[in-house]
Amino acid sequence: MGIALKALGVLLVAMLAFALASCTPQGATFQSSDVTGSTFGRDFALPDFNGKERTLADFRGKAVVVFFGYTQCPDVCPTTLAALAEAMKRLGPEADRVQVLFITVDPERDTPDLLSKYVPAFDPRFVGLRGDAEQTARTAKEFKILYQKQPGASPGSYTMDHSAGTFIFDPQGRLRLYVGLAQGPDVFAHDLRELLKAG
Repeated sequence: MGIALKALGVLLVAMLAFALASCTPQGATFQSSDVTGSTFGRDFALPDFNGKERTLADFRGKAVVVFFGYTQCPDVCPTTLAALAEAMKRLGPEADRVQVLFITVDPERDTPDLLSKYVPAFDPRFVGLRGDAEQTARTAKEFKILYQKQPGASPGSYTMDHSAGTFIFDPQGRLRLYVGLAQGPDVFAHDLRELLKAG
């Protein structure tokens, strides 16, 4: 009997601890992968389409969403940007506390002019970032992003294979979440709302 009561007590303590953990900002409230404390994706320094160098510090106070892609991507990139645009609509006024950044892995074709038209077409608040080949490689390495050119029928018709996840930073500039491919606007909106609630 004593052993059974002791086991029940341990179980109740464990359940209470789980319940309390779930109520905290670090609890299991996110629908995407919680990567809090990761040692990658710490920062970047890349020019926007106006030529101004941007870093995470420029967006302090906002949740920052970072997605790597390229403008001639046939599916994953426009789908992800469209999902983020829909999530911004669902956030309503809270969307003003979110900054979406699109980092090109194809600086050869993605000129500042092209980025300035393509990226804000999804949402006027979205910003495109473009480094040279060396800056792109350094940033991709920091975020553990893989990308590789795949030849096409002509020299300019190549495609880019690339990692397709999305990184989300909290308003203090800490990497908190990784959203896998095709999780949709519901996941983005839910998790961004949770991050903003936590401050």
